Amino acid sequence: MAKERVLTGITTTGTPHLGNYVGAIRPAIEASRNPALDSFFFLADYHALIKCHDPKLVQQSTREIAATWLALGLDTDNTTFYRQSDVPEIMELCWVLTCLTAKGLMNRAHAYKAAVQANEQAGEDADKGIMMGLFSYPVLMAADILMFNGKRIPVGKDQIQHVEMARDIAQKFNHTFKTSLFDMPEAVVDDTVAVLGGLDGRKMSKSYNNTIPLFSTEKKLQKNINKIKTNLLEPGDAKNTDDSTVFEIWQAFASPEQVVYMREQYAQGIGWGQAKKELAALINDEIGQARLRYDELMLNGDFIEQELQKGAAKARGYAAELLSKVREAVGIIPIAK
Repeated sequence: MAKERVLTGITTTGTPHLGNYVGAIRPAIEASRNPALDSFFFLADYHALIKCHDPKLVQQSTREIAATWLALGLDTDNTTFYRQSDVPEIMELCWVLTCLTAKGLMNRAHAYKAAVQANEQAGEDADKGIMMGLFSYPVLMAADILMFNGKRIPVGKDQIQHVEMARDIAQKFNHTFKTSLFDMPEAVVDDTVAVLGGLDGRKMSKSYNNTIPLFSTEKKLQKNINKIKTNLLEPGDAKNTDDSTVFEIWQAFASPEQVVYMREQYAQGIGWGQAKKELAALINDEIGQARLRYDELMLNGDFIEQELQKGAAKARGYAAELLSKVREAVGIIPIAK
């Protein structure tokens, strides 16, 4: 029985934070150990160029994200872990798919519409500052998915539209060239996976500059946690867990018994300083060993590169075969003698 193929991309912008870990990395690491799944995880460095034009930052983020996944125990023998730019077949497929993608479909992409709306609200030209990378990146995402015929695509709710676009593009190709080369991908949104709040209470995101880095030192972790916005209730005052970012993060790392314990502490009026101290200790218990491994890996770029090249070789094995069939389907083939 064929394994079910799961594909996830990680854009190489910024430093991994607690929200990334809880929402994407930890579930993916667990999936990598599932022998029933054929998991593909890639560093989306071409996608990074949409937002970041500083080559040093892109390179540093690539190193940090790769080291993070490896430090946390990604099984690279049971998965395909690669850098997007190491598989040039993806970019060739992207162009083929671009030639079949209606501009009207791209006009409806959420990120593009949001950028246009922001320009219009500011009284600017609708397309001011909007690059083609932002406009057409759903096509590159479709190429990422379809290159390996990913079936299950774990995404946040804000990315469901892009997986649906990949389906539309796949159907267009299959219909135009009377083939069944591309399977139909399905967006998978795990509602049980926590979406963490950041320092200011909004969703933890690099865009809001409210993140808590995953592998900062214990001291810096505590300092960051101390910055989490809380209300003015004093020690001894009962506190509500429903609107507490501190409790939300606690729940993402705690066992069921520990969740019950902290609910009781809130009811009994635990002070915010004590709650934050216990939260930092809880997180350190889970990631402490991985942090040590991460620090070692950040000093060993050769090992990281070897792992990525190992994955790239596996990925290109799949990609070259499919791209050959794509070329044949569209008529880009040697002239017969």
